[in-house]
Amino acid sequence: MTLDQIDQMLEKTNRINLLFDFYEALLTDKQRTFLQLYFHDDYSLGEIAENFEISRQAVYEHIKRAELTLQDYEGKLQLVHKHEQRMKLRTELIQVLDHCDPELKRKTTELFDTIVGID
Repeated sequence: MTLDQIDQMLEKTNRINLLFDFYEALLTDKQRTFLQLYFHDDYSLGEIAENFEISRQAVYEHIKRAELTLQDYEGKLQLVHKHEQRMKLRTELIQVLDHCDPELKRKTTELFDTIVGID
């Protein structure tokens, strides 16, 4: 496996984990469980299959369907995209505030973080 392939796998895993964080409650119990085991707990397809007494192919199909479901939710709701935009704006804001009074920077950053944390 090349370094580029490893980077792509890590990027995909990070993306699925981020989507999972935002849309977990919208998944079925089985989708949640399989994604949790595969992406968070690093179980192999074989280990999951053995635990649930189903084939590796069935596990693979469940995980792929769950991934597509997460991507579909993101396509419709754009929650991750909006979050990423807010984080980019936060970085820009902090850079602008670097030239301001430290107390103003602290208060402004704190307010922005509070706004971002509101669900």
